[in-house]
Amino acid sequence: MRLILLGPPGAGKGSQARVLSERLGLTHIASGDLLREAARAQTPVGRQVQECLTRGELVPDTLVTEMVLAQVSRATGGRGFVLDGFPRTHAQAEALDGVLAAAGAPIDRVLYLETSPVMVRSRLAGRWVCRSCGMNYHATNLLPRRPGVCDRCDGSLEQRPDDAPQAIAQRLQVYETQTAPLLTYYRQQGLLRVVDGNLSVEALYQALLALFQRERLLPSDAA
Repeated sequence: MRLILLGPPGAGKGSQARVLSERLGLTHIASGDLLREAARAQTPVGRQVQECLTRGELVPDTLVTEMVLAQVSRATGGRGFVLDGFPRTHAQAEALDGVLAAAGAPIDRVLYLETSPVMVRSRLAGRWVCRSCGMNYHATNLLPRRPGVCDRCDGSLEQRPDDAPQAIAQRLQVYETQTAPLLTYYRQQGLLRVVDGNLSVEALYQALLALFQRERLLPSDAA
């Protein structure tokens, strides 16, 4: 399968993408992880990325598109992939369509994680992220086994600058103006499916699994 996850910041796209990749063998392509890796490297491009992330703004199309599409091109020959955080603009969506059309590997479904503003703010305000592997944790409902230490890689946990209250408000505004219109774009292609982003990670995975089975993207015994 080739999937896109859409939704506001805090909808749980990253957590769900990781579950889908681990259980269904899909390649997880996360634009945010690629950008944060570039920012940590502090190259000239990385510093530009860091400034955008800190302000809660979208990174320029040309920059993020080049980084993500290189990953997509490598994944089109495998079992499939799930895109997390890309595309975020109409231009990015069109660029993605062009790469996939050339590879003969179109998107199967676009999943919109519809999430309430209250839930979004709650998730983002309490989120902690592993500095090394990008694993997400939460101060109230997804604690690591050891405070401040990642369960997966023993990396240190940090709160991202773009999860600060002012940056959250800016990110939600950017989402509504630049990313939400993609719902119409993919609905017109017949690819969009709306799911409840307020669900827990496991409950949402089970809902997606049932959807894939109904639409014959997966066999009925897939788990």
